[in-house]
Amino acid sequence: MRDIILIEKALRGIVADSGWEWPEKAVLETPKDVKHGDLATNIAMVLSRQAKAAPRVVAEKIMAAVCEKFPGLVTAEIAGPGFINFTFAPSFWQEVVMDVEEQGRAFGSSASGKGRRINVEYVSANPTGPLHIGHGRGAAVGDSLTRLLRFAGYDVSTEYYINDAGRQMRLLGDSVYLRMRELCKLPVQFPEDPKGWYRGEYIIDIAQEMLDKDPKVIELPEDEAKNVCYEYACAQILAGIKEDLNEFRVEHQVWFSEKSLVDGGKVEDAFDKLRGMGLVYDKDDAVWLATEQFGDDKDRVLRKGDGYLTYFASDIAYHADKFGRGFDESIDVWGADHHGYVPRMKAAIQCMGRDPETDFHVVLIQMVNLMRNGEPVAMSTRAGEFVTLREVLDDVGADAARYMFLSRKSDTPLDFDLELVKQRSMDNPVYYVQYAHARVAALLRRAADRGIVLPEKSSAEMLACLTSADDLALLREAERFRNVVEDSARARAAHPVSFYLNELASRLHSWYANNPVLSGDDEAVMKARLALLRAVSVVIANGLDLLGVSAPESM
Repeated sequence: MRDIILIEKALRGIVADSGWEWPEKAVLETPKDVKHGDLATNIAMVLSRQAKAAPRVVAEKIMAAVCEKFPGLVTAEIAGPGFINFTFAPSFWQEVVMDVEEQGRAFGSSASGKGRRINVEYVSANPTGPLHIGHGRGAAVGDSLTRLLRFAGYDVSTEYYINDAGRQMRLLGDSVYLRMRELCKLPVQFPEDPKGWYRGEYIIDIAQEMLDKDPKVIELPEDEAKNVCYEYACAQILAGIKEDLNEFRVEHQVWFSEKSLVDGGKVEDAFDKLRGMGLVYDKDDAVWLATEQFGDDKDRVLRKGDGYLTYFASDIAYHADKFGRGFDESIDVWGADHHGYVPRMKAAIQCMGRDPETDFHVVLIQMVNLMRNGEPVAMSTRAGEFVTLREVLDDVGADAARYMFLSRKSDTPLDFDLELVKQRSMDNPVYYVQYAHARVAALLRRAADRGIVLPEKSSAEMLACLTSADDLALLREAERFRNVVEDSARARAAHPVSFYLNELASRLHSWYANNPVLSGDDEAVMKARLALLRAVSVVIANGLDLLGVSAPESM
């Protein structure tokens, strides 16, 4: 990040001093091939018309001015029709070690978010059953995105939307009541429609638990008994969800009840406001929102003819409430099966007078395919296979689960091999990255045992010997962490961090294989390289923390 900022600032000054306007199409980027330097830019080519000179002539002027501005730090050469390739002196990259030592666990953080207030809402599973692995992936993505945005200077609040109103919750209470009657050997008629009730074993457990606590609950009038069942089951399931998320290191600062939204009249308030804007109307005994004029494929129902609210109605009131609480932006983490719902919500956001492109973002979570030794795991509770997040956590732990959930783009399917992530081998991506951190810690311990102690802060003189191709490549990769954090936060995506950590770990393991640090005779080189590795281990720890994964000192 420093390289781009340094050169761009110099280039902007040169362009301004020359009486030119900064061209919109100017690009500064890191070349894929290190032979082309540390930074490349097309600025001479996109300035040539304005400068009324050939690109190579413009490039010569810019190149000379930059090198004069940073003597001894930057060299440059012209490539092709007018590209400029900049190469930084080793001393520039050596400063990365000193930056890491100075900033520690804050290395990579920034103020680029400028305190923009963001609400990140994720998981939000109906409290009608335990969390499954799909919810786990959404939890990891939402929590890591929150960590990332905060690290980049955004003001983020985390939220779980409890769908505790409507038909699904009525079915939960009805299902527990039916199981309770069955347990009491009373006549019971289960619905023929499998979607008309919840049949999981956990429903029987809740019914039995209620009877154990109060055997007379079954004697209550049916409607009252069903309501008691609903309230108890919802509370118990929600408590289990909170426990699982806590074990998974997932934070929710706010648990927002849909029922409180409805009971508090906020849904009706939203209807009234939108009706006053001419966007809500009545038709066919239903209440509609005119979303078609905002890009939706048709207008949408808010309240059905039977008087029940649609999910869409509650979601509109909920998002209006978010913006009413002062958030600049709402980020929702949804299952990929809701992709068709996104245009509808964007239309609703626009109805509220907000920009659906900047103020509202949806992160889609694709399905997780559980594997065992490369073979698919059947998703069947009867077969005793893993289905719930809790079962996965019990089997592989939070570190492995979180890292694997974040190892691919969230909107692509993920194959999660339960046996692979338990292996202590370099084929295991979780172990591969964590071992890089532990490897450095072990090396530093061995050095200390030999009486080699590093100062807390390295000097430029101490690091001056870090000039080999391996050293500079590792330094460049460590420096890139700052770019990754800022770019990932801007993209509202956490997976680039895991991609980066794999690359940094690969670079470190390769460096370690080629450079037996403690076997050399030159103590100055030894200490410089130990300082380099120590700095890289801090970067790895910072990246793992953004993913909610631990950085072990030994493995």
